[in-house]
Amino acid sequence: MDSESYARFLPASYRRRASEVAPTSTWWNWRGGRVHIARAAAPEASARALVVHGAAGYSAALWPVCAPIAGMAEVLMPDLPPYGSSVVPRPGRIRYGDWVELLCELVLVESRRDNRPLVLVGASMGGMLAYEVAARTGLASAVVATCLLDPSDPVARRHAARGAVGSVPLPALALLERIAGSVRVPMRWLADEHKMSRNPELSALCAADPKGGGAATPLGLLTSFARFEHTPPENFTDTPVVLTHPAADDWTPPELSTRFLDRVKAPTTLVVLENCGHYPAEEPGLTQLAETLYSLIGNTLGDCAQA
Repeated sequence: MDSESYARFLPASYRRRASEVAPTSTWWNWRGGRVHIARAAAPEASARALVVHGAAGYSAALWPVCAPIAGMAEVLMPDLPPYGSSVVPRPGRIRYGDWVELLCELVLVESRRDNRPLVLVGASMGGMLAYEVAARTGLASAVVATCLLDPSDPVARRHAARGAVGSVPLPALALLERIAGSVRVPMRWLADEHKMSRNPELSALCAADPKGGGAATPLGLLTSFARFEHTPPENFTDTPVVLTHPAADDWTPPELSTRFLDRVKAPTTLVVLENCGHYPAEEPGLTQLAETLYSLIGNTLGDCAQA
């Protein structure tokens, strides 16, 4: 699938923007593989935005939502293996910790090349990834997340996974990972992908996309997320966090994310995206997301200029 397949579900102005400023495919060698990075270069812009997708996502699926900030910031959108166009030698061995390390290394590499302020934007599971990368690298000016799904929260795990899968005790998940972590299965076996969007057709597209929800996912990727120990929010003190949570998210309701946000010690802001489902494609929430990013990037630049 390409970004146009997803853009057709968005308002006309977003469809036009996504086609006018289509990103360029670039590649980064990582651990014997090649990571695809969709990049909308903006050498005159004063900031960078690195967009992080979640499980069963990838750059083309998110580009129509993020295209409005291209030009205001240079936008980078990596495909985390095994999704998108990235290729790694042993995709069945990819674990959530590998995603964290990949993104930390990418942020370090990019920041050596380019010292403009960096905003990390995380969608779905990518929200916690952006949070963790900011905590580990100390190189982000701000984190924007559509979801902060804390895997240490049993209620959050039950919402994230399909049926009884979300209630499996952590020791049993560890055993499952050791025995069958490299087994790759359809994401629909493990997650309620029909809740991806309020539009059934968009949900079906996300679930069937061979580079996204239709790709075979290693069991160990999801069990390792459920068992991952993120930086405690009480220790996250420096980088501002903006939670832009869809109001009508039937998959991961806003209260799951706000319980985590309330514990973050750094400055926090909550923006509720009106009328939006888990994949934010509806108005007025879609424009609220864009306006939040505009404002944040502008304020971030102002703060950096004063420092």
